Amino acid sequence: MLNSIWVGSVSGISHNIWFVAAIWMGLALVASFVSIWTGLSVALIEIFVGVLAGNFLHLQANNEWINFLAMLGSGVLTFLAGTEIDPRSLKANLRASLLIGVLSFAVPFGAIWLFAQFVLGWPLHQAQIAGVALSTTSVAVVYAVMIEGGFSDTAMGKMILAACFITDFGTVLALGGLFADFNGWLLAFVIIMCVVLWFMPAWTTSIIDKLGATRVSEPEVKFIFFVLFFLGGLATAAKSEAVLPAYLVGLVVAGVFLRDKTLVHRMRSIAFAIFTPFYFIKAGLYVSLAALWPAFLIVGGLLLLKMLTKTIAVWPLARLHYMNRREAAYTTLLMATGLTFGTISALFGFQNKIIDQRQYTILVTVVILSAFVPTLFAQKVFQPTKDAMRAWGRLYRRRLGVLSVEDREEILKD
Repeated sequence: MLNSIWVGSVSGISHNIWFVAAIWMGLALVASFVSIWTGLSVALIEIFVGVLAGNFLHLQANNEWINFLAMLGSGVLTFLAGTEIDPRSLKANLRASLLIGVLSFAVPFGAIWLFAQFVLGWPLHQAQIAGVALSTTSVAVVYAVMIEGGFSDTAMGKMILAACFITDFGTVLALGGLFADFNGWLLAFVIIMCVVLWFMPAWTTSIIDKLGATRVSEPEVKFIFFVLFFLGGLATAAKSEAVLPAYLVGLVVAGVFLRDKTLVHRMRSIAFAIFTPFYFIKAGLYVSLAALWPAFLIVGGLLLLKMLTKTIAVWPLARLHYMNRREAAYTTLLMATGLTFGTISALFGFQNKIIDQRQYTILVTVVILSAFVPTLFAQKVFQPTKDAMRAWGRLYRRRLGVLSVEDREEILKD
């Protein structure tokens, strides 16, 4: 009788949207407290909370509105990450960002593809999905770490974010080139996205200048959400991913956001308070501890291989671009994180019957662990100070002979 009462209570809670929302937001609140107490990124703690809730409390993301909020969290977070990349800073740090970003994708992609095919014995296309899923760098995790630490406005922080974009752009190109369905929707998506990206800065500036500063209805925020939803719909129809246009839109309006800090704070508050907790907690739910143990050696081997190949790709280039050992280790570990595009790639393979349930579980588990483990070491062992990250930018630009106005002023003071 007691068991039936308990089962009935749980069933009643699971069908009450307010109780479900309270549970998820309560977990997010606990994650915030733990994050403040430990000094770790709240994104990292929310993933860990999701793992515990999924395996021990049997929490599930079986409501469409939860999936929508989680999807929106990944898109808005990716958009905000794009807005943090100042075009002038990107140009100044282009060589470092480009080299680190390209090799951070290419080396793990090739190595993991070959390992999955010739060591694990996976067929060609399954091995390619593994290579794509584990070559990524998590823009969402890195951006959250940068914002919480106050590093997003440093030259080194902007360089790392730009390198993340280049890595994940390589992932999208690989996934599209190997598996995309080239049809009319894809052509329409590319053409419309290019047009929107071209005019987006002017449209956004016009709305802010004419309406944004005086209207409580926040038309500029609604306009940005409208564009993100519209391009996300086109991307989905074209069998692509909504986070790609979100990042590109963020990049093209970065200059506008640089001049309007109020708009940045509004959207950041909305994202981190409502959307991103659902995204990160849901990501943790994908890790099944029960399924992890039988494939422990494969998961451990793939995680180690990803970490090793990222180190081979990023560490030498970081040192070549005038980082000391601590800063190079920090950059390498952040570039080794994975989440958004990794889970997207694995899910793409599973939904299109390229990989099976076991392979999907293995890949998603490795992706989630790669969001947790490198970030933990980066923050607790190798995290540099803001002054050190700014100093790297000045040193890098001086060595390349591309001093900014701020650099020259500091030289004159010295």
